[in-house]
Amino acid sequence: MNQSIIPLILQRIMAAVAVVFGIVTIIAGSRVLTGTDPGYAVFQPLLVYNTLMGVVYIAGGLMIWRNLRRGKYVAAGIFTLNLIVLGGIAYLYFISGSVAVDSLRAMILRTVVWLVLLLGSVWLGRGKV
Repeated sequence: MNQSIIPLILQRIMAAVAVVFGIVTIIAGSRVLTGTDPGYAVFQPLLVYNTLMGVVYIAGGLMIWRNLRRGKYVAAGIFTLNLIVLGGIAYLYFISGSVAVDSLRAMILRTVVWLVLLLGSVWLGRGKV
């Protein structure tokens, strides 16, 4: 396989992961918003945030697909927002227990996924102007 095609394939894979992650996030959030019981207490502001962020995840994935340099900035923004929210719900979890541990774990997953996408975008874009 041509060495120059490998970065493009990796870029497309990262974009696809972001889009699929966004779609799954929207589906899961929408189900709970419309009444499906997830089996634990739902922190409504986090549910709304995550569902809306599903749309942003899709947009971020499309940006990574189309323009890696811009996609890198979108991934940085998403990671940063998720990290801030993670800090907030971790605080609520440890101080008052008002956030379910499942919500905390899911937010950790979202934050890690976007950290990996950010680092992958930075790595793939190294040396490109």
